[in-house]
Formats: sequence, C-alpha cells, structure tokens
Amino acid sequence: MKIRFQCHPVAAASTLLVASLCFQPPALAQTAPADVTADTPALASIVVKTKREHRVSKGATHLPMEIKDTPQSISTLDRETLRDFGVTDSNDALEWGTGLVVDRWETNRTSYSSRGFDVMLTQIDGLGMSNDWGLVVGQQDTYLFEKIELVRGANGLLTGVGNASGTINYVRKRPTNKDGGEALLTLGSHNQQRVALDYNKVLTQDGKWAGRLVVVNEDKDSHLRALNDRRTAIYGVVEGQIGLDGVLTIGMTHQDNKQRSPMWGSLTLPYADGTLADFDVSASTAQDWTRWNTRSQSAFVEYTHMLSPEWEAKLTYNHAEGRENTRLFYAYTATGHLNGDNTGLIGWPYRGESRSSSDILDLSLTGRLHAFGRQHETIFGLSHSKQDGLSYAFPGGSFPVLPAFPYPGDVYPEPAWGDRYESANGDQTLTRVYAAGRFALSDRLKGVVGMNAIKLRRDGSAIYGGGTNLDNEATDKVSPYVGATFDLTPDALLYASYSDIFQAQDQRDVHGAYLKPMKGVNAEAGVKAEWLDRKLLTSFAVFSAEQRGIATIAGFDPVAQSNFYQPKDVRARGFEVEVTGRVGADTNIGAGFTSLKLTGPDGNRIYEWVPRRTLKVRADTRIAAMPQLRVGAGVRWQSDVYKDGGARQDSYALADAFAAYELTPAATLRLNVYNLTDKKYLRSVQYGAIYGAPRTVALTLDYKL
Repeated sequence: MKIRFQCHPVAAASTLLVASLCFQPPALAQTAPADVTADTPALASIVVKTKREHRVSKGATHLPMEIKDTPQSISTLDRETLRDFGVTDSNDALEWGTGLVVDRWETNRTSYSSRGFDVMLTQIDGLGMSNDWGLVVGQQDTYLFEKIELVRGANGLLTGVGNASGTINYVRKRPTNKDGGEALLTLGSHNQQRVALDYNKVLTQDGKWAGRLVVVNEDKDSHLRALNDRRTAIYGVVEGQIGLDGVLTIGMTHQDNKQRSPMWGSLTLPYADGTLADFDVSASTAQDWTRWNTRSQSAFVEYTHMLSPEWEAKLTYNHAEGRENTRLFYAYTATGHLNGDNTGLIGWPYRGESRSSSDILDLSLTGRLHAFGRQHETIFGLSHSKQDGLSYAFPGGSFPVLPAFPYPGDVYPEPAWGDRYESANGDQTLTRVYAAGRFALSDRLKGVVGMNAIKLRRDGSAIYGGGTNLDNEATDKVSPYVGATFDLTPDALLYASYSDIFQAQDQRDVHGAYLKPMKGVNAEAGVKAEWLDRKLLTSFAVFSAEQRGIATIAGFDPVAQSNFYQPKDVRARGFEVEVTGRVGADTNIGAGFTSLKLTGPDGNRIYEWVPRRTLKVRADTRIAAMPQLRVGAGVRWQSDVYKDGGARQDSYALADAFAAYELTPAATLRLNVYNLTDKKYLRSVQYGAIYGAPRTVALTLDYKL
C-alpha cells in the first residue's frame, strides 16, 4: 500500500515525531517514567502528568464543567463501550447515542438528526466547521478516539453557527504516562478481516514526553450485493512539557477508505397502488464498475500554557484535507414507483472528483475570577476558520431503461467518460469572538452566560450545489446563551438554558436562488442527579425549539437533475430520559429514551421519516461464578416512520450481544453478535430505502502489549 502525504509543515513535523516513537533506541525503549517522590522534585512539578490523565469535557459551553453541572443534555460513548459491543465505525457507534437518529440512505453518505433536525456540526476535540447540507461522507474509525460526545440542543455557543439538533464531538486518544498498548485481530461475517494496534511510549526518562501510535486496517464485504469496504487509518500523536508551565501536543491522522459497488441513492419500493415491494436484503442498484473512494489527512498543533495557578492560555491549529473519487450509478423512476413487474427504473451514471481543505485557528483564555466572596469560571476566545471545496464532473453515458429489479451488477457497462469540467467551487471563512462564564450567584445557584459574535463570508458555489454563485455573501450575527443550575442537594440539581440559533444554508429554491439563513430559538430545562457515590448519573430534560426558514425539500427539477427547497418554520418539542454509569462493582448500564413532537407551519406533523420515539438500552456485567467471563447486551428500538409517497417502516427493535472471556491476563477473546433476532427492516425511508444488515457475528482476540 502506498500512502501519499502532501508536504505540509504540521504534517511533516508530526511524521518525524511519530517516527521517533516507533524507532526508539533499545535502552530508552525499556525506560519507564520514574515514580514521583519527594526526592524527584522535577517530576513533581510536571504539568503534563495532570493533563494526560484528567481531561475534562468542555461540553456545550466551552467551559470545563462536569456533565452534571452543564445546563444542557450531554451523552458520552466511551472507548470501553465501543470495544465491548464491537463498534468500529462512527455510524454504528452513533446508533447508540441517546436521541440520535442515524439515517443511512446510501452506503457512503449519511445524515444524522437529533430532536427532529439534521445535525449540522461535527467536531474533533471541540473544533470543526459545519457539514455541507448536514451530510457526512465516509466513516470515522472509532478506534482512533477515546470517546464520542453528543451534545443535544443548541450548539451556537460552540461555533457561532448551528441549529437546535446538537453537536457530535470526537475526542482523540492522547499519550499516557505508561508504556504499553494492545493489538486486536477480528474475523467476522461477510469476510470481515480487521487488525488494529494502539501503543503508547514514554519517550524520555523524566517522563516529560510521550507518544502514541494507532493503526487500523479493515477489509469486509456486506450483506448488500457486491459491496466491499476497505479502510486504513493511521494516527500518531506526541505530547510533552515545554518548561515548567507549557504543554505541546502535535498529531496527525491519515484515513483511506475504498468502497467497491456502492449504492448512490436508495431502493424504490412503492408500487402505484401504494403497496411496497419486498426484495432480499442483499438488493442493490449498484454496478460492478462503481467506486466511492475517500481519503482524508489532518494535522493539529496544540499549545497550552499555565499563566498562573488559575489562568490557562491555549492555542490550537487544525489543518485537514480531503479527496473523493467516485464512479457511481443511480437508479430512479420518473413516476416515483415501480411497475407491477418491477420495471420502470432508469439509470444515471456519474463520475466525479472533489477535494476540500479546512484550517482552524483558535486562541482561548480560561480561568477563575474571585468576586463578591465567590469563585467564578470564565473563558474568552478568538477563532478563525476557512474551508475550501472544489468539485469536478466527467460527461459521458446515457440514461438507460433498466430491466426488472433486482438486476445483476453487469446490466450497464461503464461509459467512456469525457474530459472533466468544474462543477462547483466554493469557500467560506468564519471569524468569531466568544466568551462564556459560570458565575456563583449563591452557594446553590450558578448562572452560565455566553456570547458569540461571528463574521461569516461565503463565495463561489456550494460544494454540493452549483449554478448560482454566492458572490461573497456576508453575514454578521451575535448569539447569546443563558443558563442556570440550582443545587437541590449535593447530588441533584435543576437546570435551564436558552439560546439563539442561526445557520447559513446551501439549498436553493425552485428559481435557483440560495435560501436565506435559518434563524430560531432553543430552550431546555431539566434535572440531573448522581447516585451510588457518583457512579450513576440520571437526567430528565424537556426541550422546545423553533427553526424559522429551514430548508425543506419541495420537489425535483428534471432539467437540473436536483432537488429544490422552500423555507419552512418548524417546531420541535419533547422530553428525554437518560441513565448512565455503574451499578455495583462489575455492572455497567446505559439507557436513553426520547419522545418528540415535530410540527410544520400549519401545526401538522412534518418530517415524517424522523422517528418520534427512540429507546436505547445496554448493560454488561462480569459473571461472579466465572470472573474471567463478561457478558453484555443492548437493544435499540424506534417508532414507525414513513415517507409520503414512498416507503414506510413499522416500529422495530434490534438486539446485539457479546461475551468476552479472559484467556490469560494479557489475552481476551470476545464474540459479538449483531441483530441477534435476524430482524428484516429498512434502515432508512427518507430518500428511498435500504435494507439493514441481517444477523452477523465477529470474533476478536485482544492482546495487551
């Protein structure tokens, strides 16, 4: 395998640091960090030790607060849960998130929704820019991350732009203070073959510098005809102390995904009389020559400096590049339904290339203030980000009438493509000033106040659009955030929060003009409580959000071969219940329930493909009579969904289970079973339909190094 890295200063530095991690001299490779004692004062003052082992999420407000003390709903999917349930890609992981709906209506593009609205913001370590159209292309390998945070509700305080859905934040693995790691080998259904390595190395005898290397390679087929995914991911990070008060972190990630015979679009299931076709779960519209390859590279530099025992300055720079190479085949009908003999589909071959890049620079100052006899936490920040996208298309091919479905993968040969032409070219910059504070108004009452002032500039055409240029569109906006918590007892509190929401939109109306930004408000209130000596956290939240002028699909333009949209005012109301933590010494539980009401401008039901109720429950425990054995199970349930004039899916539940046996202190064998009952279901109905995977199994050997 040949991996090509572009010559970027950050990436080059990170490569050298990772190389130093992998090729340490033998003497140093055997050196462990010394214990901190009274005789080793230099080590006793090391800042890195604390930062490596005690990281605090900044949740929904940028402030380092415990989840219980944050006036908003936050869920966490930790590394142990993802490992035990055999979750290796981001889509499967997010299926377990409370209130989060993963709408996989293609094999390589996915949209997420929370509280009825598309999740537009994905971050890594708290930094990121909005997803184009709310779509995520490709999948993150979860082995690269320590945990995944799901912030539900308004996210404008995090980026200055956002909506009422929430934010997905991937938290990278970081170096630790101990040598060691693990290697994993997985074999599973559909020819799954996966190897993974995670190794940490203390690089200096005094323990000030450490590095970590994570490598993953996976190759697997699918329940869908001819679909194959190959994924390679490499992540290296080095962290060390600069002087007595500084910590420098440098890291780099490379991920290469190759997908053969992907589905572009979904299945058409309705007949003219409203009934639905029932195909085998392997049904696919793809052709054998189709490909959807994505490659991404990112590098980051982070420097944190303790200005005093109470004030910390942090400078972070992130650079990311992405490339796509696609050869696709779309199957659709002019009428929206199949003929009685399953004919009526028309083919649309497509070839495209695209590249994108983004740069984010963030400077923040976090500290504590003392006023009126109390202590208060504050943060001030300045951020600048830029994102560029360029897309090409290749002419060629026709729009063939296809045989009765399901057809094989060789009914339409790959066209002779013409010379490529530019199909879209756009960029945007976002500059923002932000500030937030958590103020102790009394011993029991805390107030959280935040503000974002943004300057958004967009030029060219949208990455997923074309035609009409944005012509250096400018937007200035100030968004407030107000929240409060009140301690009922030392372990329980009430909270409430309010925020403006604002989101620029890439969708166009029937005349080809881009829609105006969406605006709205979001409010939430609830109660959080800790139990069993803070081992168990429970929360109950009620929420209400109104998004005015949100882009809503209104039809299909056969000339432009694209959808057009209209702005609508949409309101979401509902409640959520969540329980997470540990019961006893060896039992972990997690449960979340969401109930939602979603209405349009006329007060009637809207976005009928969004499930109104979801329930997710998981638990695992160690068997007392056989302490080497741990078992666990989880269930995901959702209410019925449908698409007007399209497919529908009754309510259904999926069950997964695992059993892990410790062969030796270093080796563990784990068996995972997915879709335990072999349920046949449609995993999406928003843009057609795709059948979900039947029962599958995977066997993993986990060996500690």
